[in-house]
Amino acid sequence: MSHVVTHLGLTDDEKKLQADVRHFADTVVAPAAYEYDTKRELPYEIIAQMGEMGLFGLPFPKEFGGQGKDYVSLCLAVEELARVDQSIAVTLEAGLGLGAMPIFKQGTDAQKQEWLPMLARGEALAGFGLTEAEAGSDAAGTKTTAELVDGEWVINGTKQFITNSGSKITKLVTVTAVTGRRDNGKPELSAILVPNGTPGFTVHPPYDKVGWHTSDTHPLSFDNVRVPEANLLGERGRGFANFIETLDEGRVAFAALCTGAAQGCLEESIRYANERHVFGRSIGSNQHIAFKIARMQARVHSARLATYDAARKMVAGIPFKAEASLAKMISSEAAMDNARDATQIFGGYGFLNQTPVARHYRDSKVLELGEGTTEVQLMVIARELGFATL
Repeated sequence: MSHVVTHLGLTDDEKKLQADVRHFADTVVAPAAYEYDTKRELPYEIIAQMGEMGLFGLPFPKEFGGQGKDYVSLCLAVEELARVDQSIAVTLEAGLGLGAMPIFKQGTDAQKQEWLPMLARGEALAGFGLTEAEAGSDAAGTKTTAELVDGEWVINGTKQFITNSGSKITKLVTVTAVTGRRDNGKPELSAILVPNGTPGFTVHPPYDKVGWHTSDTHPLSFDNVRVPEANLLGERGRGFANFIETLDEGRVAFAALCTGAAQGCLEESIRYANERHVFGRSIGSNQHIAFKIARMQARVHSARLATYDAARKMVAGIPFKAEASLAKMISSEAAMDNARDATQIFGGYGFLNQTPVARHYRDSKVLELGEGTTEVQLMVIARELGFATL
């Protein structure tokens, strides 16, 4: 199916990027998706090719090895990859948006010079260690601590569900930790860079997940991990505000991932509905199939408009918190609904893991959970409307 999104007002450079990534996704990523999903391995050769294309450095200045583009370009790339493989798309989205972006936004010149070039070239990955057993949606519930002792941060605690945290090319994880108490007794949260391999920092075996089998995801633990005081990322005590900003921005790229997943289900359904013949005619000639696919198209269209509205506002410096949550909620529900409908259209074939729609069916549920659950998005939107909700 044609995927020219002229209604977004893309520039010529954006259209070229979109076309280039789509071609790469169709010719390189898609053919390998089932193999690596089955092996549950991150395809490092594909990640390296993405690095050579400059995808991991799209929004960063060229002085740090980036492409000098913006977040809209990242969204376009993530969307095209997610059409065929959500695991590869989230490796890019999280590696850039959660791993590298906080260093670019909040890091010192020395931190940027040390880490950003290798991250922007895709030679290394970084994780963002926020979530804990009692701290995900409620980030203020963080139990991990970091105490400043003799010029070093001593970190103790655990993290869970951390993407890109234990791959062969992961070089560091940004860890949120309680570094003290405020006058009102509430925890002072800060972010600290912890290189992989630091003594006491343990990356535990990967999770056995329902989907996203190719994506690298681990629980982490910190047992008296010591890193230099200079590894503080951003201002001490500003960790909560900084990672809220990180999450707001991340939701925009995550919405692009969801949109791509919904688009992938739509494309597969159109193809199959035209090719599959029953009782001497294509199943697409049945009104209930055609109407189901028409609704899938409506969801994709709405998700894409919401996503790029948020992305354009973000790039323009216009407040976008509500738009980011709207985009994430609308697009994640579109992806899940389209995956369910696509599986139904495929019938028995939709229940076979080698079909893309089966993979989307398994993968898409996490889209309503990651980067803030649907309920969290509703809470954010309600607050932006003036309602004081928990």
